[in-house]
Amino acid sequence: MSENVVRLHKNPEPPADQAAVTTLTVVPEPAPPAPVPLWVRSGRAVRAAVTHDTTKTAARAVARHSLYTLNGGRIVVRRTWDGRTGARYERMLRAAEAAGNYEVAEEWEERLQRFREARHRRRMDLLHSPGDAAKGVGVAAGMSVGALVALGVVMAINSGDVRDVITPLAATIEFIGLLIRIVQIVWGPALTIGPLLALLALWAVGKHQQAAPAWSMPDQVRSSEGEPITPSIVVKALRDLGVPALRKAIQEMGDAGASMLGPIRIAGCGVEVDVTLPSGVSTIEVQNRRRKLAENLTRHEHEVFITIPQAARTVRLWIADSGALDEPIGPSPLVTDETMTADYAKGRAPWGQDLRGDAAALSLYQRHLLITGLSNQGKTVALRSLALWLSLDRSVQFLMGDLKGVGDWAMFDGLATTLIQGPTDEHVIQVTEMVEGAVAEMNRRIQAPPGTTFPPLIVLVDEAQVAFMCPAKDEDKRPYGGSKANSRYFMAVRKIHNQGRAVNVLMWQGTQDPTNENLPKLVREGAHTRASLALGTESQARMALGDKAVDGGAAPNLLRPGLDRGTLVVASDGIAIPAGQSSITVRTHYIDDDAAEAITDRAKALRDGVTTLHAIDKGEQRDPLADIASVIGTAERVRTKDVLSRLGTLNPGAYGGWSFLDLKRVLEGTGAEPYKSDGVMVVGRDRLARALANRDDEGSASASQ
Repeated sequence: MSENVVRLHKNPEPPADQAAVTTLTVVPEPAPPAPVPLWVRSGRAVRAAVTHDTTKTAARAVARHSLYTLNGGRIVVRRTWDGRTGARYERMLRAAEAAGNYEVAEEWEERLQRFREARHRRRMDLLHSPGDAAKGVGVAAGMSVGALVALGVVMAINSGDVRDVITPLAATIEFIGLLIRIVQIVWGPALTIGPLLALLALWAVGKHQQAAPAWSMPDQVRSSEGEPITPSIVVKALRDLGVPALRKAIQEMGDAGASMLGPIRIAGCGVEVDVTLPSGVSTIEVQNRRRKLAENLTRHEHEVFITIPQAARTVRLWIADSGALDEPIGPSPLVTDETMTADYAKGRAPWGQDLRGDAAALSLYQRHLLITGLSNQGKTVALRSLALWLSLDRSVQFLMGDLKGVGDWAMFDGLATTLIQGPTDEHVIQVTEMVEGAVAEMNRRIQAPPGTTFPPLIVLVDEAQVAFMCPAKDEDKRPYGGSKANSRYFMAVRKIHNQGRAVNVLMWQGTQDPTNENLPKLVREGAHTRASLALGTESQARMALGDKAVDGGAAPNLLRPGLDRGTLVVASDGIAIPAGQSSITVRTHYIDDDAAEAITDRAKALRDGVTTLHAIDKGEQRDPLADIASVIGTAERVRTKDVLSRLGTLNPGAYGGWSFLDLKRVLEGTGAEPYKSDGVMVVGRDRLARALANRDDEGSASASQ
């Protein structure tokens, strides 16, 4: 019996014949887009046409030339009004009163009174002028007719024809008629062309004065970057500075706001102008708006410097030519002049150029020095260039500590008596002991007989913030760093600041990113010459240069890090600063390592030879004879007082208190005793070498026995 099977689930395996069947999917075609309405297409076309650059340029041109004509008419009307009335004198009078310059106001009042008196006389003369004019016309006409008749009589006598008597008179009448006919012919066209010529004249006046809004100007004019500085531009920049009292005073002055300005003088790669502010406006209000003032003058902020001269209520603006400060200033004279030498007492180091393009030279005589700034702004190069110049004075001695230790000062090996290079605590300890040795030398010099002269001793520490921040302590638990009374480095620097300059022991320091912790207040205020590269804040600028310099306009915090590398703001009496200012901005020369090494080679050739120590002796047994030989170096002979000074620098603990008698005692019986040469006592190199050789030979013989 058969059964009908009904499958309730679909077979997942399709039949073989179905697997070979290709299924075609029919995709319906998209519907055509709806047509864009005509008004939409028209609007798009109009918008494209209106916003096209050509349309904008044409619209600006039409507006510009139309406004030239309109504003030219205003200028002509105002000039005419000024010429016919006392408006000019009244404006100048109000300007002088607004500026608080009452002497000038009285002078303008007198001029106004004289103008009014002269105008009154002219008006009174007009009352009598009609009768006088009529009489003049009658007399002139009679004389003319008489002259013509007399000429006709002469012609008649000459020709024998009596009709020639009226010939000149008739010719004159005919000429007058010809002129009338010419006027009748020209009059019509003149009435048409005359107004056009007048409009053209007004357009020319407006174009010459650029009497149109900035938006209507061409692109190259509208940007106005680098445009020349004129009195009107300066006054407008001050008016729009955002100081209500200043704006109101300038508006009351009318177009006479230029009375606030002194002469605009060319000053190096820019111009300089003094601005006498109106009463009620303080100089600090202008200083605090330096960026806005620069933008109003179409300059960048770094291209405008504001300082305070001696005159009361006055600011001095120095405005650079656009882009001029981004150009290099050229090589240092130390590099270009291989014959240059230095004079510590009377000379000045060629450091760079000021903003006016004049050479900026710094006197280093008996002045402690501090240079600070952000990292990688050229501090070491600026400090090194001063040391390079001073190295060309053979009398100058150097003690150097480089707490960066990357070789920036390596070329002074063979020039400096001591050269310590490295950033570790051990290097800080060595540098601290070096500075303390300079203090001992300073005390020795102070105790010398009055009138004794001493060679300059420059104690130079680069990256001094590393020393101030050093946590190391000595055996007595005294810290090397810090700013407390028991800090060894801090106290040694303070002692040199207090008394060193009197005996030519000077402290030079270079630091980074000053704070109260890495540059204590007493140390930074002990420097006579303070200079700063770019800094981050105004508070750091005050740390670097002092309140007086910053209040007087010094602003190293406004220098551009990286872009203004090598640019310093200097506060010192050792550099020529314009009268009334407390600082000067200097763009220093860049001297690279190769050029610096060439300069030090020249300096070494000027000297007798210096043996440079790279570490400080800590009191082990000394060999005085060998030490004397080391400080003499390659010199043929050295004065005894210089030998004593060099020994004291070499090891203050062992030789700081030595006198001539101590030196004579050590050399006595060696064959190298001091002797007189050219009137001074000296120690000879060859004699000392023989004494050392003889001693070594004797020592060898004793050892063999």
